[in-house]
Amino acid sequence: MVSDINFLLVGNSRLHWANYSQNQSKFFHTKKEQKVPENIDVNQLIWASVGKLPNFSLKEENEIKTKDIQLSNLPDYFGIDRALACLAALKTIENPLKKDLLIADFGTILSITKLNSNGSILGGQLIPGFLTQLKSMEQNTKNLKVPKKYEIPTKDFLINTEEAILKGVINSLTGVIKNSFNPLKDILITCGGDSQFLTKSLETNKKNIINAPNLVMEGMIIHHLSLKQLI
Repeated sequence: MVSDINFLLVGNSRLHWANYSQNQSKFFHTKKEQKVPENIDVNQLIWASVGKLPNFSLKEENEIKTKDIQLSNLPDYFGIDRALACLAALKTIENPLKKDLLIADFGTILSITKLNSNGSILGGQLIPGFLTQLKSMEQNTKNLKVPKKYEIPTKDFLINTEEAILKGVINSLTGVIKNSFNPLKDILITCGGDSQFLTKSLETNKKNIINAPNLVMEGMIIHHLSLKQLI
């Protein structure tokens, strides 16, 4: 039986954690300035990073890098989070019709990545994420106040400024996905911190969309266990 294994993805705005024990995975997230949870040994921590490293030491030999991920047509400069999400989708999503996998990771950046059923990366798109867009509008204008509560507006055109901002940002994110997604040829997998909220705004057949908020962390676990030949 596998003893506890802990994983960390250093994101742009948060720290993402996973614990794997007795074939079960648990996930949680903390602010970047928070300390390591007491029950985690940093020296044994398996980690990867897409953001600025935290203020505690991480062992270099425990880092997962893009070049370590076994996918076709995967360049070394590809984001490790995107590579891990692709690995997890390929290994966990049922795909009997051999459709392409379209992964939308709703984080600081919305990354859209497409790969075929053989695990070959086809490419993707990157645009500012939900909170990034809201913060940009607030910081670069004089009078706009961005919404603090995120209830999806039902109307297309709004009088209230905060609702209008929210509707516009949501449409910018979901619109690019709708333009990229062909339900006849693709399976859409959404993940990331804002995915559960924003997936609700995607008007599509639920059979063709899967929300897996912790897909990247699942990829870390799958990669590590495969190296240890535990799966």
